[in-house]
Amino acid sequence: MRYSLAILILFLAAGLEAGGDALMRMGLRSPTPARMALFFLLGGLVLASYGLTVNAPPWDFGRLLGVYVAFFFVVAQLISWLAFRQKPSPLVLLGGALIVAGGCIVSAAG
Repeated sequence: MRYSLAILILFLAAGLEAGGDALMRMGLRSPTPARMALFFLLGGLVLASYGLTVNAPPWDFGRLLGVYVAFFFVVAQLISWLAFRQKPSPLVLLGGALIVAGGCIVSAAG
């Protein structure tokens, strides 16, 4: 598998995982049981899609895990900020910079 395709798939997977988590969180905060059930169902479907996305390709996911963790951090922080109005603190951004740097190092080593 080409590296650029693997990167796109990993970015999609990060969006699915963080998005599924956000849907679950929305379900937990829902005002009615029907909305809660709907968000839980949607979140479960999105998280199942994430599982298929990362496990279907013929790759060594362990080798790409550092890159994935960096993508997940960035996407999860964006969703948290945009959907839940939770702006990351300076310390979270500093830690995130270290996570992204680690992802770049792992990517260069692979």
